[in-house]
Amino acid sequence: MARTLKSDKILFVATLLLAGASIVMVYSASAAQALDNPQQQYKFLMKQAMWAALGLGILGLAVRFDYRNFRQPVVIWTMLGLATIGLVAVLFAPAVKGSHRWLGFAGFGVQPSEFAKLAIVVFTAAVLERRMSRINDVAYSLAPIAVAVIGMVALILPEPDFGSAMSLVAIAAVVIFAAGLAYRYLLGAALAILPLAALLLWIVPYQRERVLAFLDPWKDPQNTGFQLVQSTIAVGTGGVFGRGLAAGVQKLHYLPEPHNDFIYAVIAEELGLVGATAVLVCFALITWRGLRVAVRAPDAFGALLATGLTAMIAMQAFVNISVVLGLMPTKGIALPLVSAGGSSLLVNMLAIGVLLNISQHASAEA
Repeated sequence: MARTLKSDKILFVATLLLAGASIVMVYSASAAQALDNPQQQYKFLMKQAMWAALGLGILGLAVRFDYRNFRQPVVIWTMLGLATIGLVAVLFAPAVKGSHRWLGFAGFGVQPSEFAKLAIVVFTAAVLERRMSRINDVAYSLAPIAVAVIGMVALILPEPDFGSAMSLVAIAAVVIFAAGLAYRYLLGAALAILPLAALLLWIVPYQRERVLAFLDPWKDPQNTGFQLVQSTIAVGTGGVFGRGLAAGVQKLHYLPEPHNDFIYAVIAEELGLVGATAVLVCFALITWRGLRVAVRAPDAFGALLATGLTAMIAMQAFVNISVVLGLMPTKGIALPLVSAGGSSLLVNMLAIGVLLNISQHASAEA
């Protein structure tokens, strides 16, 4: 049986290294919160360790769950239904830091947009597998995908969460590209979407401020450019070997969200170029092995599913690190497998588990 074969060890080890780094760095990055409330100094450490343990459990279950079951209609529609319900419900939930992105559940926050990305990957892969023979008949092959993606984006944008909405579109586009859609259609879609995205960036005040701050963060370093300026300082002061674990300064009420969106800046400051590069290498390994799984998958669904899951992790890591390094405007996208929080970690652990399962079946077919 395929499930008795060994999984991709490199993919698994790279994931474990990032999950372990997550626990350590979240604890270090949450030092400011611990100083403010000494009675809860281990709060973020315990929560992240719990999420990591739960994530490893989900990964283990996913490795043993035949990935081909994901193309069953009951699974697909259940995932889409739960994602849609969550995205609708979150709009009526209390705002957290000015956004409606989290649903409170038993003292924890759940982010439905993370699960929506996974649901779209599964749905897109399943639809394209059945319609690949007429992939360039756009109305036939892509109409259901377009309806699902546009529907999810329409629910995510009002949260507001422009970054997650665009990530969802990009992930679906990668899967469609892998399915063999003609370049002219992809180019046409890009030419249609980019002006709309640019318009949204400009007409929405907080998005426009982020773009202007990205172009010149030092024009207003105490307000709109504050995040990027502090992130740049953290990365720059880390040097080659860093200040030392837990010895960072920028996390002490200078760098916003140091344990979440900007945790890579804390890594760069405390562990230096060496530590920051090690994290990059882990993501490069996950991307390489994920694409390798896609190439060796025994069927079209497995190949498309592996491509989408790999893109989901790789693209979010690319965007997050680019933001921290000042290469892109600020987006509220966590660093996969590393940033504090359960929703992103659990979804990405599940994705890794599915990739490992596909790799087992690929080995069985070899």
